[in-house]
Amino acid sequence: MSAEPRFFPAIIREMRQTDLTTVANIERGAYEFPWSPGIFRDCLLAGYTSLVLEQGAAVIGYGIMSIAAGEAHLLNLALAQTARGQGHGRRLLEHLLDLARGAGVEGLYLEVRPSNRGALALYHDAGFEVIGRRRAYYRAVGGTEDAVVLVRRLRTRR
Repeated sequence: MSAEPRFFPAIIREMRQTDLTTVANIERGAYEFPWSPGIFRDCLLAGYTSLVLEQGAAVIGYGIMSIAAGEAHLLNLALAQTARGQGHGRRLLEHLLDLARGAGVEGLYLEVRPSNRGALALYHDAGFEVIGRRRAYYRAVGGTEDAVVLVRRLRTRR
C-alpha cells in the first residue's frame, strides 16, 4: 500500500520576525546581490506590507510593498527555487495588487533588472507597462546594471 502524496494549498499571510531567516535564504537563492536579513527586519519595523506564501509548514515565497502618498511600490518579491513555475509568483503579485487597490493608490511601481526575463514576463502578463529606466541602479558582477521601471495603473488621476 503506497501513501499518496499530500497536497498543501499555499496560503498568503503576514510576514513575522520568525520568518526572517527563511525569507533571507529564499532571497539568497533568488538574487546574486541579496538583501540582508536586517533589511527585511527593517521593512517589518517600518510597517511595510510584508507577506509570505506558505505551503504546509514551509515559507516558499514573499513580497514586500510600501504604500504612501497615493502610490504603492513593490520593493521585493521572490520564490524559493522549488516553488517557481507553478503560478505562485502570479498569485502573490495579484494579492499585492488587490491590497494596493484597496488602499486607493493610483499605481503600483517597481524596478526590475532587464536580465530578469522571468520577472519581466510575469509583470508584463499582469498588465505592467514600462515607464522608464534607472541607469546603473543595481550592483552586478563587473559593475552595475540598469533597472527597468514599471507601473501597473490601478485608477486614473482626477
